[in-house]
Amino acid sequence: MKLKTRLFKHFLQILCIVALSLQTAVAQDFHTWSYHRNRDHLANLEYTLARSPLPKRGKYDLIRLEIVCKANQLQLVVDSNSLITSQSQPFDFDYRIDKQALVTIEMRTFSDTRRRAYNDEHALAFAEALLNGKSVFVRIHTMLKNILSGAMPLDDAREPITRVLADCGIQRSDLSNETEDYGLNEFERDLKRLPTTQQRQLLNRIRQMIKELDAR
Repeated sequence: MKLKTRLFKHFLQILCIVALSLQTAVAQDFHTWSYHRNRDHLANLEYTLARSPLPKRGKYDLIRLEIVCKANQLQLVVDSNSLITSQSQPFDFDYRIDKQALVTIEMRTFSDTRRRAYNDEHALAFAEALLNGKSVFVRIHTMLKNILSGAMPLDDAREPITRVLADCGIQRSDLSNETEDYGLNEFERDLKRLPTTQQRQLLNRIRQMIKELDAR
């Protein structure tokens, strides 16, 4: 009888340790950027993602960002606890890195949900913007004409995002260590990665710089 009691107590101790470990892991996932490896059972496909922490409760809406590598395709995903719009419908998504200008891109809800959406075209530019910032502020324009917003720190985003980029075969070079001159081909390549709004802003700045140089 005493042996059974000791075994039972030992079993309870193990359960407590496991429960505390799971609780710690879940809490960490809520408050830090994290790397995950999941499986799409319908497509029988493994994929990886970098997931953002939740915004500060009470101040912002429950929004999470994900940088996903699936079938060697990079994708930006936003997950909301609130209604965004109908399935497979576009909507405006704004983001601002640090104190930079607000950028607007178009996202689309998945075909099976009204609270989760994606964008493939601007995923790489968005990921690189996250890697070069300290915080990100986002806004979702919903079908009900209200705006969902959230802000997340980027202090610990580099490691999980870089891993996801590597999973998709994208290697980031350290620009500070580059010795070659920045040429037209590199500029055109980088320009195509930017959202349309940022492309226009950059080109307008360059045009203004050229005018100022011509005026000298």
